[in-house]
Parts: sequence; C-alpha cells; structure tokens
Amino acid sequence: MTPQVTPALRRATADHPTLLRSAGAVLAGVATGLGQAPAGWWPLVIPGVAALTLLVGRVRPRTALGLGYLYGLAMFTTTIWWVHVVAWPAALVLIAFMACWSMLTGWGIRMVQGLPLTPLWAACVWSAAEVGAARVPIGGFGWVRLAWTAVDTPIAGTLRWIGVTGVSLLVALAGQLLAETVRPRTGHGQRGNGERRANDSRGRLSGRMVPGVSLVAVLVVASLAGEWTVGWADRQVSQEPTGPRVMVVQGGVDGTAGSYAMGYARSVTQNHLSQTIAAIAAQRAAGEPAPDMVLWPENSTDIDPVKDFQTRTLVTTATRIAERPILVGAVTEGPGPDERQTTAMWWPVDAQGPTGVYHKRNLVPFGEWIPWRSTLLPLLPVLAHVGRQSVPGTGPGVIEASIGGRRMTIGDVICFELAYDGTVYDTVRNGAQLLMVQSNNATYTRTGQPYQQWQITRARAIETGRQIVVSTTSSLSGLISPGGQVRDRTAEGGHAWRMYTVAIGSGVSAGVKASPVIGLASVVVAVLAVLVGVARSGWRPWRRGAGLG
Repeated sequence: MTPQVTPALRRATADHPTLLRSAGAVLAGVATGLGQAPAGWWPLVIPGVAALTLLVGRVRPRTALGLGYLYGLAMFTTTIWWVHVVAWPAALVLIAFMACWSMLTGWGIRMVQGLPLTPLWAACVWSAAEVGAARVPIGGFGWVRLAWTAVDTPIAGTLRWIGVTGVSLLVALAGQLLAETVRPRTGHGQRGNGERRANDSRGRLSGRMVPGVSLVAVLVVASLAGEWTVGWADRQVSQEPTGPRVMVVQGGVDGTAGSYAMGYARSVTQNHLSQTIAAIAAQRAAGEPAPDMVLWPENSTDIDPVKDFQTRTLVTTATRIAERPILVGAVTEGPGPDERQTTAMWWPVDAQGPTGVYHKRNLVPFGEWIPWRSTLLPLLPVLAHVGRQSVPGTGPGVIEASIGGRRMTIGDVICFELAYDGTVYDTVRNGAQLLMVQSNNATYTRTGQPYQQWQITRARAIETGRQIVVSTTSSLSGLISPGGQVRDRTAEGGHAWRMYTVAIGSGVSAGVKASPVIGLASVVVAVLAVLVGVARSGWRPWRRGAGLG
C-alpha cells in the first residue's frame, strides 16, 4: 500500500503547497503552546516561533494572515482549552478571538521581511501583539505569553532586569534569529561557471553565520545573566530583614462541581475555619512558634462577612482561635444593587470588621462578570450561573497591617490578576514589603489552569524580587523564592496548611521599571516597521502580492 500512497501524497502536496504550510502552522502552534505549563516543553518554543516566521516569509500577505490564524488556533487550543469548564461557547469564542492576535503577528512578520535587521523588527511585531492581547478588548487576556515559558530556562533571571515584556521580546528575537539562520537561500547563476557558484556558496554561508552567531550570543549572554541573577536573588533574601511567620490555609473545595464548585458558599467558609483550627492545634501540639498572621485564599467566604452575621461569626471565631489576624478572601456586596466585588480583608483579632480592604481589579470575563451582559445573556442562558455582575476595584493591591507588633505593607494579588503587569507592578510601586497571592482555582481542578497560574506566579517572583506566598482554596498553595524556585507546594484537590517565615522585601526592580517602556517601544517600532514594509511592497489587501501561496 505504501508505494501507492506515497506518490499520490507527493502529487497532492506538490499541487497544494498551502496544505503543507497549513499543517506546519498548526504543528508550530501546538509546539509553542506545549512550552507553557503544565507540559512545560520549553525547548519547543523558539523552534515554534521560528517555524511561523519561515512559513509566512515567502507567501502573499493574505496567506500570512491565514497561516498566523491557524497557528493561533492551535497554540491557544493547546493552552487555554480549560475555559470549557465555564462554558464550551466561551472557550470557542475566546480561542477564536485570541487567534486573531497571532493572525496579526503572522501578517506583520510577513510585511517586515526583506527590511534590514528583519529579525529585530519581526521580534517587535511579536512583542507588540502580546502587549495588545494583554489589553484589548475588555482588559485583555495575557495568560499566554512567551515569557511564561522561560521560567525553567537559564534565561529566567533576566525577568528581574527586563521584565515579562522584555523576556517575551528576547524569546521572540531568538526565534527570528533561528529562522534567519535556517532559512533557505537561493543563489543566482548556479548554472554559471565555478567561480560564480563558489561566490554564491560563500554568500549563503555568510548569510547564515551572522544570524547564527547573533543567536548564540543572545542565548549565551542571557543565560549567564539569568543564572547569576537567580543565585544572587536567593542570597539577597538572607540579607533582608526577617519578616512574619505566615500560616497558609488551604481549606479544600469540591472541585468535581466544575463551574459550580463555589456554590456551597457557607461550607467553604466552614472548611477554612476547620482547617485553621487543625493547623493551630498541630502547631501548638508540636510546640512550634506561633504564626504572626493567617492567610486565607480568594473566595474563602462567598458570603459578605460584614453584612452576614453567621459568616462574620465564622471569621471572628477563626481569629480568636488563632489569636492572630487573618487576611480573608471574600465576596462582598455592592457597590450597587445586584453587584458584587472580590475582596481581600485584613481582619484583626476581636475586630467585628476589616480594618483594610482591597477590591480585585482584573476580573475573569464570563467567570466573574459577563461582558455585554444584556446582549449575551439571552443568547447564552448558560452564562446565568456566573451570578451577579462583579465590579472591579480601582486602587492598588496594598493593605497596611499590624503584623507581630510591626506595621507592614502587604501587596496582594488576587488570582487572575497575576497576568496583568500594571496590577502586579502597583503592589511594589506602592511599597509592598510582603507579596501574597490569594486564589480560587477550584473550578479548574484537574485542568492545566492551576499549573499555568503557578508558572506565572514564579515569573512574578523573579520579576518583582519578592518571595511570594500563595494560598488557594484547593490547589497549589506554597512559597516561591525571588529566584523563582519552588520552596514548597501543596497537592492539588485537597486541604492543607503550611507555615512560612517570609523575608521583608523593598524597592522596585529594574524589570518592573523597564517592562512598560519595552512594551511601548516594541509597539511603536513594530507599527513603523510594518508601515515601511507595506510601503515598500506596495501591498494592497485587494491585490495579489508577489510570492508563493
């Protein structure tokens, strides 16, 4: 059978080269997506980026749009398929929309081909698309970025110096240099005399050497800087003032309920009270030092403890038993009728209410709120289980608290907010000495989402230069060092408690300062380079351009 099929396949692919390119775009997208957690196959990322560049390099611009879209469909399906837990239509719409950014990336890379320093402009195109995807529309969705794949690589430490945007640009540049190195070169006059053939050969070799050497240089320098930074960051922790002992409580939530996992509102609060009691009992029985504070996760109570007496009693009981203040994650009423907010509450011992609050700024579309609610809800009744419309907060995620007799500033990032640069950066810009993450991943139990979020948290630890303490309702709580190493992590889908002594951090890292500047610069450079490429090619969307495909 093989001798019969192979010639037919060869004829088909020869007659339809677009089929091969389309298949290649899908495979490249899958490869890039597998670099993200939970797979974490980071060696595939740079080749995946390079493959897209090679595929769009010599095709018509409109074909580059299509190939970029196929690449994006494959990459985002590989990475964010877990959105189907909320609703299958939401997953399909989100993946289809996010692929539009990859479509623009493919087209932009095609339009800058042939310009001097092409790899640099193409890398800026990639970076600009990431910046746009993290902001547009409805606040953006920056969950899938090249920088997240770098956390377990030798270049991870560069997050401290150039931030998430800079590292994404660095990985994209490596992909462009790889593409330039392996790109087929076509010589002129191969049928001419031997001297001309020799000149063509030397020219092609020279054309490969420059980007090849540049690629090696970029990776070597970035790796050396990254490895040194990781070691330096960890040594720095030992020199920082010793901070509070933080008891992390993971109360446990039934994740089998899927998108309805948090429906057992009061039982979730009872779980966290019970686990706090168990943790305090174990600590006292072992004769270990008492905690200075207790950290509960996001949605540790889905009923407003300020307005509901029974829930308030559960919280105050926990503070009295622990004899320590608790940072509570709560769903609160208001600010308007039939509205809610996801809130962090600093609740001291014997207090009947919080003395400091932070309202979550970046909300999950179709998870915490419904965009265009009046239009979409009648069309997709399944979205009704999202419940009341959540309202975002407006202030930075910092809470002033008295911990162990010392006045400290807690930087708090709530779950989905980890993907938003400005929200994370505002914590350290506003003096956060301790950085904590409260999260509820119960809805996504046994999917890739908790592991992707953990990977993002590790990147943020390196970038901000802070230890990060994480508390979740039912998965992957723990402690991450400023070098991104996992010092401790709980198992998924259960209840647990941990005790960590946390160092007090200070200052704003170079990465936090540089990342917004790099993002803006990459957008400006990408737009200008694409405009030059369009003008140079004379391309019009209604005209057939030169090239294959």
